[in-house]
Amino acid sequence: MSRKVESGYDVVVAGGGAAGVGAALGAARSGAKVCLIEKYGFLGGAATHSQVLAYCGFYQQGDTPIPAVGGAGGLVLDEMRRVGMDGKPFKSPTTGNWIILLEPEGVKLALDRVLAHHGVDVFLHSRVAAATRTGRELESVVVAGMDGREKLIGEAFVDATGDANLSLVAGVSLQTGNEAGFLNAASAPIRIGGITPNLVIDRQAIIAALEAYNVNGKHPVLRKDGGIYAQIPGSGDLWWMIIDLPMKDLTSQTYSRAEREMRSAAHDYVSVLKETVEGFQNAFLAQTGPQIGIRESRHPKARYHLTGDDLLTGRLREDGVARAAWPAELHTEIGNPVYYPVGGDGYAHIPLDALRAAELDNLYFGGRIIGADDVSFGSIRVMGTAFASGEAAGVAACNPTLDGVAVAGLLKSMNAIV
Repeated sequence: MSRKVESGYDVVVAGGGAAGVGAALGAARSGAKVCLIEKYGFLGGAATHSQVLAYCGFYQQGDTPIPAVGGAGGLVLDEMRRVGMDGKPFKSPTTGNWIILLEPEGVKLALDRVLAHHGVDVFLHSRVAAATRTGRELESVVVAGMDGREKLIGEAFVDATGDANLSLVAGVSLQTGNEAGFLNAASAPIRIGGITPNLVIDRQAIIAALEAYNVNGKHPVLRKDGGIYAQIPGSGDLWWMIIDLPMKDLTSQTYSRAEREMRSAAHDYVSVLKETVEGFQNAFLAQTGPQIGIRESRHPKARYHLTGDDLLTGRLREDGVARAAWPAELHTEIGNPVYYPVGGDGYAHIPLDALRAAELDNLYFGGRIIGADDVSFGSIRVMGTAFASGEAAGVAACNPTLDGVAVAGLLKSMNAIV
């Protein structure tokens, strides 16, 4: 029998990725009673369920790493270090961008610990199934879990689901894909074990091997540069981002087809390396993600949409509550990502209104569903920036009468970089 329980919270956060963790920490550190709802049995979002083993957006572009995210993101990095990761910036030899390499099991443990330390109630294996609203406010959500359904009443809500699932059940206006209805490509990073220890990888040999595969291969490789790869901290395994997948829509059939293609392609590509590239003779496919990495799905309507001009000119504003520092990375041409650098001082401000729902007064957004146009979306969607926008949403949700300037002040008192 389904249980029917009602619980009350100051802030209800949907989604346990970077934005959801940031929102929960921002609200909890503001003194709120907070719960976080996550559909998987672990936290971390794309870092743990899609093998995206790099935090992007914590640092600006440039010769030296300049921090762009602190606060909740900094607390997570501190906890990651305590469980054995160094959390140091690493300059990708492929893109020249600064990233933080991850070990997913350590990330899961670090997030468990940091949320528990701050008193956040975490509902794993749970998802938002319905919502009730009164006028311009959400009143409650129904959470479907392993033991039935539970009604959670909240003063404020943060949608950090990535797919805007809370906004969907709340009846908020949604845009699918970009302004032309096109979805950025999905990705499927994979983990390879068994490579020769301390191998200096020959990129040209990988490129040549994949070119040969493309002649008759079942899954032609769309990236022509050998992909993005790095050694996973604390492991001899290699993280390789080489698989890009078109997503024509958001149907279960399209997702299922992409998942099957990803697994088949991953086995083919690792076999090619094993047969032809020095140091991969004993290689094997160690892991694909529990799901493919989705860059884009639904966009709920916000009160302000960060623009490409905001980003490319590095626009700074008094009501800025987070920094967008990752270059706009667009995957509209499958296998050929295009980057646009952030102008000005190397970052642009994300204003508070980009985190506020246009149609509801107590619904806030974090992560890749905040208000952004096609170009700026390529910057704000990354996980480092999601920690910052999520934290700002959590703080704002606790302080609904404050404007962006005042919220920024509170964030600075929590060591956020604004």
